[in-house]
Amino acid sequence: MSVSAPSPATTLVASDLDRTLIYSAASLDLSMPDAQAPRLLCVEVYGHKPLSYLTETAAALLADLAAATVFVPTTTRTREQYLRIHLPGAAPRYAICANGGHILVDGVSDRDWQRQVAARIAAECAPLTEIRAHLATTADPAWLLKERVAEDLFAYLVVERALLPEEWVKELAAWARPRGWTVSLQGRKIYVVPVPLTKSAAMHEVVRRSGATRTLAAGDSLLDADLLLAADLGWRPGHGELADEGWQAPHVTALEERGGAAGEEILRRFLAAAAATATG
Repeated sequence: MSVSAPSPATTLVASDLDRTLIYSAASLDLSMPDAQAPRLLCVEVYGHKPLSYLTETAAALLADLAAATVFVPTTTRTREQYLRIHLPGAAPRYAICANGGHILVDGVSDRDWQRQVAARIAAECAPLTEIRAHLATTADPAWLLKERVAEDLFAYLVVERALLPEEWVKELAAWARPRGWTVSLQGRKIYVVPVPLTKSAAMHEVVRRSGATRTLAAGDSLLDADLLLAADLGWRPGHGELADEGWQAPHVTALEERGGAAGEEILRRFLAAAAATATG
């Protein structure tokens, strides 16, 4: 496997995207009076319609962060879904997609990493076909909207959240755990993901390639917990699955800000921590 020359930047920032740095219109949480709402930058269009945003303040902060660190977008999105996003600032050299299943290097998935991930899943987990069959027989059409497979690595359901029984999700998690799979509920999506498929493993590989000496991370969902635990410092917003669960770790700061304001604050914290590393 080829290794890039070490970057002059010593800080690597691995950040989740959706509901951490970028937000749908509904998740921006613009609770202030309309006349005081921040200006927004659209960073994703889907189906010819704007889909994801960040505030203009966050956009400027992100551009500064991309210039000062090894910034690595770290997402559960598929490669196709990730490539719809156009973030401000320099294009990231590295990106982590499919919850760690793909490491993109200049936009191209690294084949050696793909093979490593596939081998671990095959050795440690029940096959995806078994997971999908269980979902098909237990999900109720009354609340199931869609069933999808991402990159032939994991499955997720799109559901009518108001009709979804909480007990069903708990029962699914209990069934999946001994088979080497984990379950995460994020908004209208239920993810069923192989335990070895983690953002943290991919982050460690990018650290190795980039030569970074310090890692910062942020995320809002249980699928981000391993990433936050693996980083030197982390932040989580005041919304999301981790906040709802009261999830904590000694080196992870639980922010009070929610929605787009949380995205701004996370970027400020990233920049301050990176500056401290550079001068330290």
